[in-house]
Amino acid sequence: MNKVDTKVLSYDVAKIRADFPILAREIHGKPLVYLDSAASAQKPKLVLDTMTRALSHDYANVHRGAYYLSETSTAHYESAREKVRAFINARNLKEVVFTKGATEAINLVAAAWGRKFLKAGDEIVLTAVEHHSNIVPWQLLREATGCELRIAPVNPDGSIDIEAFAKVVGPKTKLIAVAHVSNVLGTVLPVQAIADLAHSVGAKLLLDGCQGIVHEHVDVQTLGCDFYVFSGHKLYGPTGIGILWAREELLEAMPPYQGGGDMIDIVTFAKTTWAPPPAKFEAGTPPIVEAIGLGAAVDYLNSIDRAAASAHEHALLRYAMTSLAQIPGVRLIGTAPGKAAVQSFVMDGAHPHDLATVLDRSGVCVRAGHHCAQPLMEILGVTATTRASFGIYNTMGEVDALVAALRKAQDVLL
Repeated sequence: MNKVDTKVLSYDVAKIRADFPILAREIHGKPLVYLDSAASAQKPKLVLDTMTRALSHDYANVHRGAYYLSETSTAHYESAREKVRAFINARNLKEVVFTKGATEAINLVAAAWGRKFLKAGDEIVLTAVEHHSNIVPWQLLREATGCELRIAPVNPDGSIDIEAFAKVVGPKTKLIAVAHVSNVLGTVLPVQAIADLAHSVGAKLLLDGCQGIVHEHVDVQTLGCDFYVFSGHKLYGPTGIGILWAREELLEAMPPYQGGGDMIDIVTFAKTTWAPPPAKFEAGTPPIVEAIGLGAAVDYLNSIDRAAASAHEHALLRYAMTSLAQIPGVRLIGTAPGKAAVQSFVMDGAHPHDLATVLDRSGVCVRAGHHCAQPLMEILGVTATTRASFGIYNTMGEVDALVAALRKAQDVLL
């Protein structure tokens, strides 16, 4: 028996599931089978309880309050920043900026870094697998500055050919912005090789880590990126909170993204000076309780064996790919080697939206549509897919439930 199999056997998924209250409920009289964690993961009791306590016992606005509740709330808020810093191995707290989510984090970089440092003729390189949140902000920047977008291709199996990627990188490239892990295909991009390409031409690298932070070990100091963004709600934390990590020297050089309270040093009607990072990018009352909840999610993940959890997810994916491929008329979309636990597929004669609706009657929750990746859908030659995405709490039995529901759906729809 190999090492991975041992970890899978030692992983107590029943114990993990007991930490997530929602997983005990039924949908349409059937046990809930939640296979949509790539869109938003469920929350463990630790996160729920921590946020409830923050609201019911310790709540006050953070920073500047010279009384116990404010000082306590501030301590919890800044403690969450330190938890995130350690989780991703950032060099210091100045590099960890709280945002409303990964989308805002990318928009922040586009507005604050891009508008200052990019000009007409400069190039930004994306891949064909990007989420709209890593496409549209750069299109807006293109309209504002005249910079250009270049797109690296994707192979039919969903993998990225680094040699083909290199052909779209050149002396005009100033930024490469790519997913760490594709939200549609589960492809784990060769980010360190891409970092080498970026830095060989003096460009910066931004990684959309929304799926990467969940399925991969992330050490921003060894990945080679310059910006890393992710959202809390996919990491078993709350919505309304995200992270921008950036090298301290980049944040120092960037102007503020928004103006308001808490991001200032001195304000006069003649001139305002800015607070140092990260405060410079956190204007107004921040998402206090959400940040504290994200800190609790990090605590929870640190309390489990993440190597065993990763092995469990990969075992689930292998089982799902094998099981889905045995259903007549089902075609897997995205089969790149080493991919994360995300599987898209199509079924002959059934629209993904109809398929998801029928699966719901069996208590099975999957995502259907273009998954905020319409350019990728066009390249793949489909209008939409059905996507099953797996988390630390899913089981082999839930894969069986998905397969049974799909076979039942064929009887209904075909």
